[in-house]
Amino acid sequence: MAEKKVSLPAKLINGGVAGLVGVTCVFPIDLAKTRLQNQQGVQVYKGMLDCLAKTVRSEGYFGCYRGAAVNLTLVTPEKAIKLAANDIFRQRLSKDGHLPLWGEVLAGCGAGTCQVVVTTPMEMLKIQLQDAGRLSAQRPVPTAAQAAAPGPAPSLVATPTQARPTPPRRPSATGITVELLKTRGLAGLYRGAGATLMRDVPFSMIYFPLFANLNALGRDDVQAKAPFWQSFLAGCSAGSVAAVAVTPLDVIKTRLQTLEKGEGEDTYRGIVDCTRRILRREGPAAFLKGATCRALVIAPLFGIAQGVYFLGVGEAMLGLLE
Repeated sequence: MAEKKVSLPAKLINGGVAGLVGVTCVFPIDLAKTRLQNQQGVQVYKGMLDCLAKTVRSEGYFGCYRGAAVNLTLVTPEKAIKLAANDIFRQRLSKDGHLPLWGEVLAGCGAGTCQVVVTTPMEMLKIQLQDAGRLSAQRPVPTAAQAAAPGPAPSLVATPTQARPTPPRRPSATGITVELLKTRGLAGLYRGAGATLMRDVPFSMIYFPLFANLNALGRDDVQAKAPFWQSFLAGCSAGSVAAVAVTPLDVIKTRLQTLEKGEGEDTYRGIVDCTRRILRREGPAAFLKGATCRALVIAPLFGIAQGVYFLGVGEAMLGLLE
């Protein structure tokens, strides 16, 4: 399939803008996905809608955007690398304007491999922030009987801080980063890198060839740019198929990258140990936890990304600068 060549700076701008728009639109669903995937024993949430409703009720509307700052900061280089790398590999592997299926798959593999450099620390920080609300909801709240139980008489000179327990401090991306670098070094931010690679490479190998072929349907002139609606629908369709296909790998990655566990929840020593423990304790169905959420996140995310990308926002911005 012959494609119009676009400069690398334009690719990077397109990918960055696309990522910002897409993440802003679907982040609350991504938060629900992370919390549902991390549930092991205590079922705090019954499903995506229940998770979002309880999050808004207990943490406010902006509680649905916990970890969004990290994602919005790092999604620009992540999406830029992913989309630009795929285009570059496709151009390098094309022969006489034609790219065979194996070339499309190989280009997707290369794109997925390149993005892991940014994706792993981004996901690592985002998951801790997203899951904090679920862990808080698991902590027992004193009942009325417990509160009324006899105890030592309160001091008449007790300060307000002595009279009531202070709530646990909410984690921050900066605090988590500093703690990880201090205790585990740079490797702490890349915990679960193998699982991230194991998820992102197959995703890209499925997504990019499928998108390219859907985006070319019904067009006699393959050199022409696809209309926005076709790029959007192709991105949504290819994204949802690839997302559901790799959901088991995403569950493993999420579990491995979660640092703080709830009461009675397993910790894992690696990919094989995580897979074995999930199968033994929760059964095969656990590997599809959050699959609906993941499809609802990835479909519009990549639909918007590809739509913005093919609108040529980067080319327009570079044109204004000139």
